[in-house]
Amino acid sequence: MAQGERETEILKAAREEIKKLREEGIEPYAYKYERTHYIKDIHEKYKNIKIDELIEEDVSIAGRLMSIRRHGKASFANISDISGTIQLYIKKNEVGDEAYALFKRLNVGDIIGVRGYIFKTKTGELTIFVKSLKLLSKAIRPLPEKWHGLRDVETRYRKRYLDLIVNPRTKEIFILRSKLIHYMRTYLNENGFLEVETPILQPLYGGAMAKPFKTYHNALDMEMYLRIAPELYLKRLIVGGLEKVYEINKNFRNEGISIRHNPEFTMMELYEAYNDYIGMMKFTEEMIFYIFDKLNLGPEITYQGEKLDFSLPWKRMTFIEAIEEYSGYKVSKMSDKELISLVDKLGLEIVGELTKFKVLKELFETYVEDNLIQPTFIMDYPTEISPLAKKKRDNPDFTERFELFIAGQEVGNAYSELNDPQDQLERFIRQQEEKKKGDMEAHEIDYDYIEALEYGMPPTAGLGIGIDRLVMIATDSPSIREVILFPHLRREKEKDIEDDIKE
Repeated sequence: MAQGERETEILKAAREEIKKLREEGIEPYAYKYERTHYIKDIHEKYKNIKIDELIEEDVSIAGRLMSIRRHGKASFANISDISGTIQLYIKKNEVGDEAYALFKRLNVGDIIGVRGYIFKTKTGELTIFVKSLKLLSKAIRPLPEKWHGLRDVETRYRKRYLDLIVNPRTKEIFILRSKLIHYMRTYLNENGFLEVETPILQPLYGGAMAKPFKTYHNALDMEMYLRIAPELYLKRLIVGGLEKVYEINKNFRNEGISIRHNPEFTMMELYEAYNDYIGMMKFTEEMIFYIFDKLNLGPEITYQGEKLDFSLPWKRMTFIEAIEEYSGYKVSKMSDKELISLVDKLGLEIVGELTKFKVLKELFETYVEDNLIQPTFIMDYPTEISPLAKKKRDNPDFTERFELFIAGQEVGNAYSELNDPQDQLERFIRQQEEKKKGDMEAHEIDYDYIEALEYGMPPTAGLGIGIDRLVMIATDSPSIREVILFPHLRREKEKDIEDDIKE
C-alpha cells in the first residue's frame, strides 16, 4: 500500500472511531477539565520521595499522550503538558472496567485528563497512579514516528504545531522568547519608559532604508505601506512631550530571506529625550545584561560553538577603526580616488553613484561584520548612510550612531537623533536623488515629519533591537526561522491539502 493510501486508511479509521465513541455516549471533544497541577510542579514537589512510596495527595493533570505501553490489566503511558512529561500507571481494577476499556482505545496523540496519586517506581521514575481518566480531545492524525520524529526542516516550520508537540527543544525556544520579551518590557517599564502603539499601515514608509510592501486602502482611496520601522511616529511622540517611549513592534521589509532575515520581523524601538548615543550605549548593554541574567544565561554563553562573554562593559570601536583592523586597508589615509579604486580591485558591488562612503559601507559589510563575535558597539557611521542621525560634533562627515554586533550579526542600531528640521529635509532630498540613481532602499521625504520637527524636538537618543536575532543568540539557534513561530515559506500545494482534509 502506498504512503498516501495508508494515510487515508488511518484517517478513515480514526473518524469511524470517533463516530463509535459518540454512539456509546462518550464525547471525544470535551468542553473543560479542572486540573490542579502542571507536570513540572509535580516533579519539583515530589522529586525526593522514596522508591515505592505512595503520596496519597490527589493530583489532576491534563496533556497529550506521547507513548503507551499496554500490559494486559495494567499499562504505562507518558503524558506531556507545556511544562514537561510524566509517567502514568493505569490499573484496570483501580480505574474500573469502563475507563480501562476506554484507555485501551486511546492512541498516542490523544489529549486526556487524569486524577491520581504520586509514587516512584523501582527504576526511580516519578509516576502518577491513575484513579480516573477522561478523554478530552481525540487526535485523528497520528504523530510522526517515534524514533525518527519530525526532522525535515521545512515541515517543522510549515507545521509548527507538530514541531511543538514532538520536539521539546522547540517548545523551550518559544517559552524563552516570551520570557525574554517579558524581561525587556520589565526593564523598560522600571526605567520610566511608556509603551505605545503606532500605525502598521502607513501612508508613507520611513524610519529605515528598505523596500516596503504595498497595499491599498479602499475606503480612503489611497496607496499605503506596511511599516518598515516605527521610528518617525515614535519621534513625533517625543515632539509631543512623551519623553521616554518604546514599542515592541512588527516590521515588514520586502526583501530577501536568509538565516538572518525574515520579511516580517519583531523589533523593540525606544526613544529617550535629553540623552545621546553615548548614554544609550550604556543603557543598551545594561538592559541586555539584565535580560540574560534573568534568563539565567550570563555572563558567558555559547553560540554555535563560539563562547560569548557578556560581562560589562562591552567593546567599542569606530566604524573606521573596525574597517582598518579587519580589512587591512588604512582607509583613513586614503584619498577618495584611492577608496573608489577598491571597488574594481576587490570586486565590490555597489548600487547607484560611487562615493567613498558607499565604498566604506561595502568594506565594512565584506570584511568586518562576520568578525564581530563578542558583543561590540561600532560607532560613528558616515552621514551619507545615516539619514536620521545627528552629525558628529567634531566631524560632519560622520554621525553619532552605533550598531551593536553579537556573533557576527547586527542586533541593535541607535542614534543621537537628528532634530534640526532643515538638516533633516536636506538629507531626505539627497536620499531622493539616490533613489533616482537606482537605490530603491533610499528614504522617502516625509514632510509631515519635518513639520513636527519644526515645533521642536528635544535632544533625543533612539535605539532599535532585533528581538528575533537576540532570541537566536539566547537559544543558540542557527537560523531566524528557528525563533519565529510561523516563518514565511513558499506556498505549499493547497489542492493536495484540501483533498486530504475532505477524505
